[in-house]
Amino acid sequence: MPMNLDAVGSTSDPVTRQWTSTDCLLYALGVGAGALDPTGYELEYTTENSAEVEQRVLPTFATIIGVGGAARTTLGSFDPAMLVHGEQSIELHAPITTSGAISTTSTVVGIYDKGSGALAVIESLSVDASSGAPCFTTRTALFIRGEGGFGGDRGPSTAVAPPEGEADEVVSYTTRSDQALLYRLSGDRNPLHSDPVFAKRAGFDRPILHGLCTYGFTGRALLHTLCGSDPARFRSMAARFSRPTFPGDTLTVSMWVHDGEAAFRTENQRGETVIDGGRLVFT
Repeated sequence: MPMNLDAVGSTSDPVTRQWTSTDCLLYALGVGAGALDPTGYELEYTTENSAEVEQRVLPTFATIIGVGGAARTTLGSFDPAMLVHGEQSIELHAPITTSGAISTTSTVVGIYDKGSGALAVIESLSVDASSGAPCFTTRTALFIRGEGGFGGDRGPSTAVAPPEGEADEVVSYTTRSDQALLYRLSGDRNPLHSDPVFAKRAGFDRPILHGLCTYGFTGRALLHTLCGSDPARFRSMAARFSRPTFPGDTLTVSMWVHDGEAAFRTENQRGETVIDGGRLVFT
């Protein structure tokens, strides 16, 4: 069975997920936190017992604990090697705690015919499992290559005009050659990012870096540069994945800032844009 168009509008039963301080630390390392200065810079994200340092959680950790759920299982039957991340957004209703439990309900917003592939869009709301208070909302677009051409709606355009002029801020981070192997320990075990044979079947000469790992590196740059490293000031982040990149690449995030919002773009050292159409809302 190809894409299941009847899934559009369906909502999953609530899925409960718990996390601990260790999960937050592992995620932070997976998106490069502490690499520049392991004993100083970003200690609040990489340790839980440093003197006079209170542990904090990177806002993009929401993509680990809040994305997914039962809704993805309804999309249909397709070759998993053909699935790549298309777009991702997060909206934080409060800073993420270092441990807790959430209940997440996911809805298939649409399945669109992009010709060369299908684009499935899932929106998830995560609330505190005990109080019911909203924690964060995520929106994920998954592109499944080879599953288009079924005559469906192409969906709304998400194209964003590129920013004009010189960027206000530019930050570069270099990923590790084993970055994908570290990041996958936070839950995304897709062999596209670790198995050379699987990666070749998907059309790549070697495993690629997780799109959400690139998203996490980008989120760190935005957090430290525009939010004063304070997660409470980081309100929402949305972006499109425009091209795959590889472990070991250097990621450069350019930011154009105006009145509590910023447009951003991430490129690698080959000048390839890997994230575009980025929008951050902050205080």
